[in-house]
Amino acid sequence: MTFSVAQTSTIGGRARNEDRSAYCYTSQSVLLLVADGLGGYPLGEVAAQMAVDSMIACFQRHAWPRVDDSKAFFMRAFLTAHYEVLRYAVVRSMATPPRTTLVAALVQDGQVQWAHCGDSRLYWVRGDAVLARTVDHAGPERRHAELVDGPVRQVLYSCIGAPSLPRVDVTEPVALEQGDKLLLCSDGLWGPLKDSEIARAIAHLPPHAATETLVRRAHRQAGARSDNLTALALEWQPLQKSIDDARTDLDDATGWVCESSAPAVSEPPTDLDTDELIAAITVLRDSFGPPVPRSPLATVE
Repeated sequence: MTFSVAQTSTIGGRARNEDRSAYCYTSQSVLLLVADGLGGYPLGEVAAQMAVDSMIACFQRHAWPRVDDSKAFFMRAFLTAHYEVLRYAVVRSMATPPRTTLVAALVQDGQVQWAHCGDSRLYWVRGDAVLARTVDHAGPERRHAELVDGPVRQVLYSCIGAPSLPRVDVTEPVALEQGDKLLLCSDGLWGPLKDSEIARAIAHLPPHAATETLVRRAHRQAGARSDNLTALALEWQPLQKSIDDARTDLDDATGWVCESSAPAVSEPPTDLDTDELIAAITVLRDSFGPPVPRSPLATVE
């Protein structure tokens, strides 16, 4: 298995960076992750890091050296992340739990499969074309649309950490070709840029240069009010490799390597199965009262 990978994240115009990203790999499988903690709720950066930590822990448990049932892995890992964030809030007697988006991609057997919850995105690029990208779990905010000067604002209807069960969309595996690129990113990056701009940067630059270029360009386009910006890119079986990019060279079939944008904040997560997780989440969500509305200025994700 040959690939190169790189990640770049910056605070933008915000007070703190609530984005998190990571990649892990064995000799036969690689997992890519981006999470974006939701502003307007408490401790978005903690929720994002906990989501990443949970996914990494699940990968370490099940990639020996590949994940046997990838769809079941995604569902279990996303629900584990959701449960851990809710449990964190209950233990600390929080009135409302922290929340985060999450997008993940699993590459193995020459194929890629991805899952997401929220509006952090995955782009699959071949040449200059976007072959596929995730569809955001977001819709227009209609309640105050008549007061908005410009495009109707978007709000999320699914995320990790809300009291209700998250919607997790999981694709079927698709075959990769040499030179294919994957980009996982937060909305701070894709928001100011067109899909065609993203595709061109990913297509013509190695991952390290592509992520840095896209982050700088999106920051410049968004200006002083820029959101946090995070990009994680992978090139599959690259024809040419940049010395700046991480590359696989792992012969130990049972070993794994992990690179995260921030240190872990949580203990190893629970190892419940999917049905047990759903039951546990149902119990935890009863600990929270009516939804706490965010301030109007924090509506946009």
